[in-house]
Amino acid sequence: MNKGHRDNIAMITGANAGIGLALTRKLLSDNWQVVALNRSDFPSDDMEIQDAVQRGWLRIYKVEDLADFAALRRALEVIKSKEQRIDLLFNNAGGSFTELSYSKQGREYHYELMTVVPYIILMELKDLLRNGRLKTVINTSSSALKFTKELNIESLERPKTFRKLLGPYAASKLALSLWTQAIAPQLAQDDIKIRSVDPGGNNTLRKGKKSGLPPVVGLLMKWFFSPPTHGAGKLYEGALGQHRNETGVFLLKGQVAELKFKDQSQSILHRINAIYEHEFCSLP
Repeated sequence: MNKGHRDNIAMITGANAGIGLALTRKLLSDNWQVVALNRSDFPSDDMEIQDAVQRGWLRIYKVEDLADFAALRRALEVIKSKEQRIDLLFNNAGGSFTELSYSKQGREYHYELMTVVPYIILMELKDLLRNGRLKTVINTSSSALKFTKELNIESLERPKTFRKLLGPYAASKLALSLWTQAIAPQLAQDDIKIRSVDPGGNNTLRKGKKSGLPPVVGLLMKWFFSPPTHGAGKLYEGALGQHRNETGVFLLKGQVAELKFKDQSQSILHRINAIYEHEFCSLP
């Protein structure tokens, strides 16, 4: 495996499309190694990506469903057995879905995928982060979180109503940013920094794939939103830019922003840690 002089290693979840793919390309062009955890394959006709795979600069790990704890555990065990360190972790995988649905563990799917799973990945890969140089975690959040009107564990795990984008999606992103804030002092004991970052408005529509966006938002996205390189730049800047020495913060338009429902942050962290310890860690 020829890794050349690529000294820094980033891990990205959901690296094969949209913002994740743009971020993968950016990091590779900046002489990083990239560890990708994906459900689907990278584009087979992307010569830059395929060349990076051949050279060992891009290492791909697959999981059919990130929100399936058994499948996620198998994938993470492989990563832990093959990788020596992670300098920078991007918890980026996500999406907005068309209807209310639930994970194999019985919780609302947005919440499981975008709030709980990033915590599990962080906990499972903490030793690799400790071995890293930058010791930084970036959780992809969203400005949609400001539209959340109610937040508690019950409404996150089993919502009574569903709204595209502004319902479970927005609430899950808010919960993600809240536990990011709450866990920062604990991670600081291991010199690990963590931030949540809004990548801004990006056209992440994919041909042949249903979007969980309200129709008017879908049209606006198609015609007016920036390409995914914009969001990749925001995540990159959130990791390595002017706020690189801060931890626990939520970055919106490149600046530290306040979060709603901060009084819920510890209860959310406590709940997802309980899920991790009593469900994920108890898997055979």
